[in-house]
Amino acid sequence: MITRKILSSRMSKIVEYNDVIYFAGIVPKDKKKDIKEQTLEVLDIADTLFKEAYTSKEYILKAEIFLKDIDRDFSSFNEIWDSWVSKVNPPSRACVEASMSSPETLVEIVFTAVKKESILKNIP
Repeated sequence: MITRKILSSRMSKIVEYNDVIYFAGIVPKDKKKDIKEQTLEVLDIADTLFKEAYTSKEYILKAEIFLKDIDRDFSSFNEIWDSWVSKVNPPSRACVEASMSSPETLVEIVFTAVKKESILKNIP
C-alpha cells in the first residue's frame, strides 16, 4: 500500500511504499539567508518531516543535494552537512549544481529513507 502525507494538488511531501520513504525536495523558507543558514533550515525541516514519517537521519538511504553555485557553496554546505549527518550511518549521496525554482534558493535536498520500525522488527 502507498501512503501519502502532506498533500497538495501538485505533490505529496512524503510518500511511503514497502517501508521506504520518499521525500519531496526540501528548500528553505527564508531565501534571503546565505548557504550555511539555508542549509541549516533545510536540515531542520528535514528533521521535522522525518518525525512525521517515523524515521530519522540514521535511516537515510540516499541524499540528493542540489546547489545553485557548487564552486562557491560546496565547502560551506559540507561544513553544515558534516556536523549534521550521522557519522555511524551516513547515506549515499550525490551533490550537483542546478538551476533552482527561484533565484534566491541556494540549496535543495531530496531524501530517501527507510521507516525506523521496519529496521527494528528485523533485528533478532
